[in-house]
Amino acid sequence: MSKIMLKSRVRDRPAAAVTTGVPPAPRWAELAARATLWTTVPSGVWRIAFGFGVPVGFTGATGAAFAEHQPGWGTVYVIVLSAVAESLAFLTVGLVRPWGQVAPRWIPLIGGRRVRPLAAIVPAALGSVVLTWTGMSALFGGWARDMADPDSPQGIAAAVMTLAYLPLVAWGPLLGAVTVDFARRTLRRR
Repeated sequence: MSKIMLKSRVRDRPAAAVTTGVPPAPRWAELAARATLWTTVPSGVWRIAFGFGVPVGFTGATGAAFAEHQPGWGTVYVIVLSAVAESLAFLTVGLVRPWGQVAPRWIPLIGGRRVRPLAAIVPAALGSVVLTWTGMSALFGGWARDMADPDSPQGIAAAVMTLAYLPLVAWGPLLGAVTVDFARRTLRRR
């Protein structure tokens, strides 16, 4: 093969594939990683609206308890909770992008260093198990039991809340699939 063709092929590959020898993620894994970002957005928007005092259907003692702290520390709590959830979902993208294999240079102490595969695989796998368990528990009884409380949202408010939280059920399995692909690509014997 000519030197020009070789340079062209190397230039088209992601930086991590060239520096670490890890093949790029397949298209389905990239799409699954991006989908994890969207699983947390609806519940985050719902929580933030709730935190700023938008009436979402809670009544009775529960509604009164929430109203005491919103706006206030309750607002800060739901904003931080939503930001943390979105940040954790964003880490999934690192499993399909070069910065998941070589730490970005701007990160203190580890910038520019190769990320050990197990340092990403173990927390991602544990997160996938916890998220899948939580999602399945909610899907198969927990959510219905919580929504049966008389102070919980009812009618349209309950439907909106359910639709906002339902995408979270996909977060764990999507993370698991991307983690398995990352492990397959990075732990492959050369």
